[in-house]
Amino acid sequence: MCGIVGVVGLSPAAPLLLDGLKRLEYRGYDSAGIATLVNGHIDRRRAEGKLKNLAAVLERQPLTGTIGIGHTRWATHGAPTESNAHPHGTARVAVVHNGIIENHAELRAELEAKGQTFSTETDTETVAQLLDLLLAQGLEPVEAAKAAFARLEGAYALALIFAGHPELIIGAQRGAPLAVGYGAEEMYLGSDALALAPLTREIAYLEDGDWVVVTRAGAVFYDRTNAEVVRAKKLTSLTGASIGKGNFRHFMEKELHEHPVVIGDVLHRMLDGGVPMLPPLPFDLAAVKRITMSACGSAFYAGLTAKFWLENLARVPVEADVASEFRYRAPPMEEGGLGLLVSQSGETADTLAALRYMKAEGQKILSVLNVPESTMARESDAMLETIAGPEIGVASTKAFTAQLTVLAVFALALARAKGVLPPAEEARLTSALLELPSKAAEILLCDEPIKQLAKRIAEARDVLYLGRGGCFPIALEGALKLKEISYIHAEGYAAGEMKHGPIALIDKSVPVIAICPSGPLFEKTASNLQEAAARGGQIVVFSDAEGAVKLRSIATETILLPRIDPFAAPILYAIPVQMLAYHVAVLKGTDVDQPRNLAKSVTVE
Repeated sequence: MCGIVGVVGLSPAAPLLLDGLKRLEYRGYDSAGIATLVNGHIDRRRAEGKLKNLAAVLERQPLTGTIGIGHTRWATHGAPTESNAHPHGTARVAVVHNGIIENHAELRAELEAKGQTFSTETDTETVAQLLDLLLAQGLEPVEAAKAAFARLEGAYALALIFAGHPELIIGAQRGAPLAVGYGAEEMYLGSDALALAPLTREIAYLEDGDWVVVTRAGAVFYDRTNAEVVRAKKLTSLTGASIGKGNFRHFMEKELHEHPVVIGDVLHRMLDGGVPMLPPLPFDLAAVKRITMSACGSAFYAGLTAKFWLENLARVPVEADVASEFRYRAPPMEEGGLGLLVSQSGETADTLAALRYMKAEGQKILSVLNVPESTMARESDAMLETIAGPEIGVASTKAFTAQLTVLAVFALALARAKGVLPPAEEARLTSALLELPSKAAEILLCDEPIKQLAKRIAEARDVLYLGRGGCFPIALEGALKLKEISYIHAEGYAAGEMKHGPIALIDKSVPVIAICPSGPLFEKTASNLQEAAARGGQIVVFSDAEGAVKLRSIATETILLPRIDPFAAPILYAIPVQMLAYHVAVLKGTDVDQPRNLAKSVTVE
């Protein structure tokens, strides 16, 4: 994930910005940059690669000025080059940005028609050019920012500085974290408290939809309706892991709130103008005749969802097996097939063993990983990186949706290589994926109904999760999360399999949670739920408005979610089932971030 830091004060800003960026290195990045105001004019220094490269540039070409913004960037839309590094800007404004501006293409066309000249393909430059136009039309910076924020769609955090305004930074948050730090005659802005730790202990966090005007004298906060609001200051400990939690009780809660920007980062990197783009592969994608997928835990469920997509869209058969079984089953494998491995850490012992077996059997190896320096990355022929950033909570959250998003784009890329997906259908499906960050942000704003549902689930001894098609693995994921962190027994089933055994468990004490978006499989799932309701099951429905209306006669409780194309629904619906497990665990008083008996990376059998 990208990192943001900003400073407005009395002392030189560049050294403070560089130090803040160093504290954000844990997020991962591949370029960095700083902009300050020098005699009222915007000046920038940027560099590809690590911060030492930026430091070398600053040593050769120092930046003066007491106000500035800095950024570490994961390359998403556009290669990790100096020209694509942040800050982006014009003579009037400079911008740093985490996340994705979903409507950047429409805004760009509009702005170019009005005479704005772009120098990059990044969505971030669209923000800069929009602000530049508004400023050229005579708006003052605060009014220009307010008008610009109203035009932006997506999940993002932004920090802005303006030429001629040496004591002004404006920030905005939607679906990506941002914090304001209070110092002695200096003010700060950062992606999290860790970036600001050497500078201040006093922090206020923006809430989703907020924007803030920061000057050396203080900060004024506005909510999504542009009403002025107060955001409480809090003292950070500056020691221990809690610094990185921001305004959240647990790392898991923080990482749940990072879903929108993580999904956006993946889409930005892997979709170029709506076209699925993979890194160069050392094998011919079009020649792939069979895929063997293996993984463990949530990563395996991501792979199961991908099996549905790959077979349905690319028409390539996929065998899926948990790595701990696959490695000992020693299946015969036809040479020239593709081994698809999924792992957050890239060090999972069973998955690594499966990789080595596949390689020995003549398979090409493609791994979906969050750690590009891992053993699996080194031993694979190619890697698709999930760029979720570090995930501290043991129970996987944002890494899971990042894996799903990568695999969804891979399925589209394979279908394109095979020539089996009509262009109009590909365009429709990529458009559905691009809706995900903003819809994920909508779900996070609707936390209260899930909290209320958690009170009921926390009293249960057994819980059943049901889903069909691509949402069957999401039922498995929901059950796994509930087991992992709340210690309540839960099982996930394909909805059609309920009557082949699990229906014997159903009575009025057993909640039945249905992952049931509108779509081709909705009616089949609804029929299965009728069967459960007839046996006294307490039916909990996760669905959109259309589905909720159809199921209202049997649903004990409904969690209403945004409408989305069935193709993208598994990614979106993963978020509320994880949120439910989190809130149940909090009510149960368990150790949410470090559940008993579990480890983040399982490096032994």
